Amino acid sequence: MRTLPRSLWYLIHAILAINAQESLTLNTLYSFSGASLSSDPTFSLPQAQQLTFLVNNNTASTSTTDVFEIPLQSGFGNWTGTAQQGGSLVVQNVGQTSFQVAASTGALVHELIPALPFLGDTTNTQALIFSPPISPIESSPSMYPNYTLPPANLSIPSPPSSPPAFSLVIAPTSSGLASGMQTACSINSTSSSGLVVSNDLWLRNNYGTNYTAYVIQDQVKLSGPIYFTTKSPSFPCPLVHSLPFCPSTSYAVPLPFPQSPASSYDSSNLPQSVSDPLLQYMTNFTTMLLTFACGRDLYSPLQTCESCQEAYRTWLCSVSFPRCAEPPSSSSPSSPTPALTLPQNGGSNARNHFLPNVTFSYQTVLPCLEVCSAADRSCPTFLGMKCPTPRFNAASSYGVGFIDDVEQDRWGNVWCNPS
Repeated sequence: MRTLPRSLWYLIHAILAINAQESLTLNTLYSFSGASLSSDPTFSLPQAQQLTFLVNNNTASTSTTDVFEIPLQSGFGNWTGTAQQGGSLVVQNVGQTSFQVAASTGALVHELIPALPFLGDTTNTQALIFSPPISPIESSPSMYPNYTLPPANLSIPSPPSSPPAFSLVIAPTSSGLASGMQTACSINSTSSSGLVVSNDLWLRNNYGTNYTAYVIQDQVKLSGPIYFTTKSPSFPCPLVHSLPFCPSTSYAVPLPFPQSPASSYDSSNLPQSVSDPLLQYMTNFTTMLLTFACGRDLYSPLQTCESCQEAYRTWLCSVSFPRCAEPPSSSSPSSPTPALTLPQNGGSNARNHFLPNVTFSYQTVLPCLEVCSAADRSCPTFLGMKCPTPRFNAASSYGVGFIDDVEQDRWGNVWCNPS
């Protein structure tokens, strides 16, 4: 939603309804341009017991008790009340400004989505970005005597039957995209000024550039911003994503560049020499886990065989797919230092010898120690899951000193690989 400075917005009850020019229908989005409207347009409100009305407003001065000022905050304004006999909305000082209004008896039509988009990773020409979560994966715990665990090679979950419509808006941070009004209306309207708007994998050739990204849901709900930087021109690692057996893997991995026309790896072109051993490890671990009477006996009041298998899968994928990284170009003295390895020479992959040899040098960010500790806590002791300790040699193979909630932030900083 966008307004000119000091534009006035009023919500006026039925006493002014006689002057209404246009009626608003419940749960319908309206968009207007000031150039096409008469001076001080007036809208008739629908009858409703509990009306939630979203409208842009800045200041108003009146002593009439039936007139309500709707103050703006970051471009949003809303009023909730009753309008049993209908009501009116008056918009003053419109000028050439575009705006949106909506009336609803249910949830807010315009809102900020608290969940942020998720940055998988970047290369020098690519960025992998996910929308905020829209649908939980439903699962029912197995019960004795028919206790089964998910297979090593999971199936990709089916998308929701009626998913929201998402748009991705990206611009260089230097453009000041995040400094204006933080509404879907204002952000979306800037896409005509050269911003990238997409709902697919986003590619761009501006390496080493800081970017700002928003996700717009159903044209009116805004999530973000997040920030990220594309890698340097010499960054050699391709992205790996969309692996059913490793659903959390979505980052750059030291692999040879995939054959054209593919620009990244997924389950369709990942070498079998990489996926087959991982699937075999997962199958063998599940077989061992099921030697315990999972559906009948408890080895923990908090953990189950399913949570053990899930934690082990996360750990296995994290250590099997090293995450390529670069040293930060600059960092604040108060910021954590990424758990980077020393540069690895081409021709070897010390972390996972099933990965094909590469001809380039690279660095990786170590997996988080918490990934190993989570599997250790979740699994029965007879499986022998052990992790190194920070007091001795953990820092040689894991990122030490990072916890679940801070391995990655909204500015694209990654300190250890959470997988």
